[in-house]
Amino acid sequence: MSLDSATGTIALDQRIALVSAAAAATTAGLSPGRSGNVSVRDGDLLAISPTNADLAALDPDALSIVALDGRHLDGPRPSKEVFLHIALYERDTEMRSIVHVHSPHAVAASCREPWADHCALPPVTPYFLMKVGQVPLIPFYAPGDVRQADEVRRSPWRFRGALLANHGQITAGQNPDAALHAAIEVEEAARTWLLQPDDRYRLLTEDQIVELTQRYGMPWRERVSEAPSA
Repeated sequence: MSLDSATGTIALDQRIALVSAAAAATTAGLSPGRSGNVSVRDGDLLAISPTNADLAALDPDALSIVALDGRHLDGPRPSKEVFLHIALYERDTEMRSIVHVHSPHAVAASCREPWADHCALPPVTPYFLMKVGQVPLIPFYAPGDVRQADEVRRSPWRFRGALLANHGQITAGQNPDAALHAAIEVEEAARTWLLQPDDRYRLLTEDQIVELTQRYGMPWRERVSEAPSA
């Protein structure tokens, strides 16, 4: 585990990267007001933004440190969505950072019926498929309700991003910058979809989708019990 021996917490460079990604999310318009939360994981610890934090003004020395079993170990009280983050880390042990935001177009899309079971958003742009792949719709529970985390665990679909019904989006990556850019692509895909009349948009073909997602290692029509095609 990359720990700072002086503080016994997640290394400073990782915390700085998380704070930078959080500020960039605000600049990109993904995190209105004091909404949203971000985290970075190292081994069995994670650093997460505190409850009611302004993502534009996080302090790398004032993050909440939480164990993967949910114990609050150090720092201010963690975001109420901490168990949502833990559930996603448990699903995919390769992921090292999570961004959860209430970006306007993703929220709007999360209030609609999903495009398909495996992906709430239609495949309208290549970048969405290259950075994220399928984004299932997770059923609604109030923010902070641990049952929302249970729904994330139960989803039959592999994913690096999801829409939370009537709530927002959550994305994961191997570092804070990757998780942030996945969130940006989800927001742009939702915006592009919502800008088009329902009967007029043209989707990428299934062959195009498969070629892109396989090239960039992103899931598409893939369940948790299935291995990706070679």
